[in-house]
Amino acid sequence: MSKSASPTSKSVGTTDAHPQERTARELLTQGRPLFLGVDGEGAAHYWDSYEFAVAVVATDGDAEKVALADTPFETLAQWCEYTKDERGWDIGPHVGGSLVDDLVRGLDA
Repeated sequence: MSKSASPTSKSVGTTDAHPQERTARELLTQGRPLFLGVDGEGAAHYWDSYEFAVAVVATDGDAEKVALADTPFETLAQWCEYTKDERGWDIGPHVGGSLVDDLVRGLDA
């Protein structure tokens, strides 16, 4: 049996991102969107500052890109608050206490 046919061998470079992150990358312009968190329904939220949009990726792979310009929200902080009210957050949101917090404050100005 050749090494490539071995059931324990792995191809070089096949360490894939989490499936939800892969889907978000396909939806958004930014190559590495910022992980915001996971809402109460299990959907992962990713922020793209280039598009000013959030990718919301459900656990079943269904996904949508939401441009903030198409919502009543003007800031990422408002989106996160809306998500908290509608679905809750199981993880996150990771938008405070760091460079991200500075970014959100700058966008609010």
